[in-house]
Amino acid sequence: MSIGSKNLTPAELDKIEDSVLVEELKKAKEELFNLRFQSATGQLESHGRLRAVKRDIARIYTIIRERELGIRAVAAPAAAPKAKKAADAAATKEA
Repeated sequence: MSIGSKNLTPAELDKIEDSVLVEELKKAKEELFNLRFQSATGQLESHGRLRAVKRDIARIYTIIRERELGIRAVAAPAAAPKAKKAADAAATKEA
């Protein structure tokens, strides 16, 4: 992917929880607003950044919608695997 934020690739977005995705979406929308404002006042230096931010926003919306429809797996919280391991260890000790 040549355009966009390198940390917002679909593979990276799969690892992010929904709440963090919503925060990223908020940040991207704020950046887009600021870039549009700069463009209107003639202060924008990189017009390609507008396109990249728009694509990032679309990418985030796509991931969120795919998760709603069940097309894409929802990221599991980081604490869940540790809790599962602890439960498995406790079950092994009881047996």
